[in-house]
Amino acid sequence: MIIGIGCDHAAFTEKELLITHLNDNNYTVVDFGCDSNDSVDYPDYAHLLSESLMSKKIEMGILICGSGIGISIAANKNKGIRAALCCTTFHAEMSRKHNDANIIAFGARVTDIKSMYRMTDIFLNTKFEGGRHLMRVNKIEK
Repeated sequence: MIIGIGCDHAAFTEKELLITHLNDNNYTVVDFGCDSNDSVDYPDYAHLLSESLMSKKIEMGILICGSGIGISIAANKNKGIRAALCCTTFHAEMSRKHNDANIIAFGARVTDIKSMYRMTDIFLNTKFEGGRHLMRVNKIEK
């Protein structure tokens, strides 16, 4: 599976650690930046990753900023994106099972890296249930 990952300056370290975790688990990773702790604008990275996801160059995405809020809002402005800001393993599981989320978002300042590893693993290994949930997911975009 090809996973895209992007972040802002507040989450550069966590992005690098997640890339290592993903590589260690045999995922192909596309790094959309940022490339340092120097200040950047999170929407730029959310849009880059989202565009790649919608053009099917990657299969799933991970986005991280300080709180996870801004980067997930920016990603969700892109047609076909369902970015879920997750704080627990339950969120990660249900975002896939019931909402067919295609991006998981984290807040580097509020979520520790071990929790990000666990949530990422659950997110990437949980399938969308479809059924009654598909009808609801189809109603998300106007």
